[in-house]
Amino acid sequence: MARIIVITSGKGGVGKTTTAAAFAMGLAQRGHKTAVIDFDVGLRNLDLIMGCERRVVYDFVNVINGEANLNQALIRDKRCDQLHILPASQTRDKDALTKEGVGAVVGELSKSFDYIVCDSPAGIEHGAMMAMYYADDAIVVTNPEVSSVRDSDRMLGILSSKSRRAENNEDPVHEYLLLTRYAPERVVRGEMLSVEDVQEILSMELLGVVPESQAVLNASNAGTPVVLDRNSQAGQSYADMVSRYLGEKVAHRFLEVEKKGFLGRLFMRG
Repeated sequence: MARIIVITSGKGGVGKTTTAAAFAMGLAQRGHKTAVIDFDVGLRNLDLIMGCERRVVYDFVNVINGEANLNQALIRDKRCDQLHILPASQTRDKDALTKEGVGAVVGELSKSFDYIVCDSPAGIEHGAMMAMYYADDAIVVTNPEVSSVRDSDRMLGILSSKSRRAENNEDPVHEYLLLTRYAPERVVRGEMLSVEDVQEILSMELLGVVPESQAVLNASNAGTPVVLDRNSQAGQSYADMVSRYLGEKVAHRFLEVEKKGFLGRLFMRG
């Protein structure tokens, strides 16, 4: 059976879809057959970040409604045979996602995939509840600011009480923290929460810290998961995150202000 992972947050704009694309690609590159599902019905951004928007014929809601089968709707990534994308519908209402319909699709995918990554809308609306209901693991994405962290804390309460695991009195959803858009310089200036601050508030296992990086925007615009950009700190951070999720011990990087060399200090004085 597949492991089902929801990428969630309390606040929008923190990098959930970027994370879902990078995480799913990272798992697939490691040889794990992976499906990534876009639960953001009505908006649909995952296919853009994955660079497959022109190949969408059928979507998640078509499969739920029996208008297409999974083989017709799944899009195989051109860069990695192990990765498949199930896009959201742009024209349907979020209520088109039903607990029974989502369960049937996830159950069918579980027969042939190792991991199912669910890209959730922000907050606690219907699509987000459907994305997290069947989860075994949750990666809670937050920025190092008070409002984002507070909203993430609210999501933890929902995960612990409204998931299928909670309803069936099973082991709880395993929760991981991913901190995005981290800028050590701003932490030093007191403009941003530190990693320690966030962990103290949320008390979660830290899966990764992704630094603020132009590479994320560049990758999104190019339709390429940023994890493929191994020259960027963001790409390396997402690769490290995948390794940690798979049980490898990998030290966290890019948490401190980079020390400038002699020439850098010289020019700074000028």
